[in-house]
Amino acid sequence: MSERWTPESWRSKPVLQVPEYPDAKALADVEAQLATFPPLVFAGEARNLKKALGRVATGEAFLLQGGDCAESFAEHGANNIRDFFRVLLQMAVVLTYAGAVPVVKVGRIAGQFAKPRSSPTETVNGVELPSYRGDIVNDIAFTREARVPDPQRQLMAYRQSAATLNLLRAFATGGYANLGSVHQWMLGFLKASPQSRRYKELADRISDALNFMRACGLDLESHPELRATDFYTSHEALLLGYEQAMTRVDSTTGDWYATSGHMIWIGDRTRQLDHGHVEYFRGIKNPIGLKCGPSLKPDELLKLIDVLNPDNEPGRLTLIGRFGSDKVGEHLPNMIRAVKREGRVVVWSCDPMHGNTITSTSGYKTRPFDRILSEVKSFFAIHAAEGTHAGGVHLEMTGKDVTECLGGARAITDEDLNDRYHTVCDPRLNAEQSIDMAFLVAELLKQERAGKAQPIPAAAGL
Repeated sequence: MSERWTPESWRSKPVLQVPEYPDAKALADVEAQLATFPPLVFAGEARNLKKALGRVATGEAFLLQGGDCAESFAEHGANNIRDFFRVLLQMAVVLTYAGAVPVVKVGRIAGQFAKPRSSPTETVNGVELPSYRGDIVNDIAFTREARVPDPQRQLMAYRQSAATLNLLRAFATGGYANLGSVHQWMLGFLKASPQSRRYKELADRISDALNFMRACGLDLESHPELRATDFYTSHEALLLGYEQAMTRVDSTTGDWYATSGHMIWIGDRTRQLDHGHVEYFRGIKNPIGLKCGPSLKPDELLKLIDVLNPDNEPGRLTLIGRFGSDKVGEHLPNMIRAVKREGRVVVWSCDPMHGNTITSTSGYKTRPFDRILSEVKSFFAIHAAEGTHAGGVHLEMTGKDVTECLGGARAITDEDLNDRYHTVCDPRLNAEQSIDMAFLVAELLKQERAGKAQPIPAAAGL
C-alpha cells in the first residue's frame, strides 16, 4: 500500500457491508453537509487516548471498553446515558481498587449506530426484506419502507452523538465522577443485587481512604484526578462515507483524524487487506481497533499490523479477540506468538460476547454468562502462559435492568429472557452482570499481578 492516502482513497477499493442507497445524489448531499459540521471529538483527545493505550500495551494500565451493541434513536435520553456512565464508573472503580491498576475507560457510545450483518436480507413469516443495519442506515421495523437505507439518518446520528458527548463530558468533568460520590453511582434496582454488598464494602473502603487523606491535611479538591475522569468514545467505523465526511486535518500537526469518535475499529467481517476499510484506517492517526476472529491467520494478522501500524507506535492498535470460549485456546496463542516474535507493540483485548452467542430453547438470541466468563479466564491464562499482558475487555453492556444474557449472580434463565429483552440487535450484559464481571476481572488482574494466573481450563483447548 505505497500509494498516496487521502480520506476518499478507500472509494477505489472493494467495500463490504455497504448499504445500497437508492438515491446516490441524496447520499452525496448528506455527506457534503456532514463535512461542514463541527468535529465531534478533537485530535488532542485522540492523542491522549493513544498515550493511555500505550500504557495498556506495556502492562501499566487496563482497558475497559463497553456499551450498547447498537445505539438506538428511540432510546436516546439523558437517563439512559447517565445509567450507562454510572455502571461503567462502578466497573472502573472496582477494577482500579481491587485490581490495583489504572483503568482506561472507553464507551461504545456516541457513534455506535451501524451494524454489520451476516446476510443482506432477513425473512419473517415468509416475507423477505433487507436486513436492519443500525439506525444510521434504516429502521428496525419490519416493513419494506422502513428497511430502505435513508441517508438523512446520518444527520440524526451526528446530532445524537453530539448530544451524548455533551452530556458525557459534563458527567466526566462536572463533578459526577468525583470519587467522593462513589456510593451514589449504585443504580436503584441494584440495591437488592448479590453484588451490591460487595460494591458497598469497596465504596466504604474508598471513602475511608479519602477521609484518611483529608485527616492527614491533604486538600483533595486540588487533585483533579479525584474529582473528574477521562472518558473516551468508540464505535465500529462501518459506514465509510460518514467517516470520510468526519475526517479532518489537525491544525497543530497536519495529520488526518477521524473526528466521529476517539477510537474506531474494523470489524471481523471487513478486515480484508486490500479492501476499503483497511485503506481508510491506515491514513488516520486515531488509536484504532481490529476485531480478530477464528478465521484470521497469524500471517494475515502480521500483514494487517504492518499496514495499520507501520511505525509500531504504542497505543495505536488494539487487537480485539472474539473467538468464543471453545475456540480461544486454539487461536489466540498462535496470534500472540506471531506478534511477539515480530516485536509488534499492541494492546490485547478480549471481546467475550460475539463468539458466545447462541439461540435459546425459547428462540431468543442470547449469551450465557458462564461462557463469557470462561473466555475471559482463558484470555488471562493464555497471556500469562505466553508472558504477555491481558490488556482489556470489550463488552456489550447496558445500564438498564434487561434480561438478555443468561446467568450471572441473579441467574437469569431461559424463561426470564422474555421479561425485559429490549436490545435492537445483540444481547447485552445488564448492569448487575456488568458489575459481576468487573469483580471477576479484578480477581484475574490481581492474579496476573501476583504471577499466579489460574491454569487454562480444559474447555480452552490447550
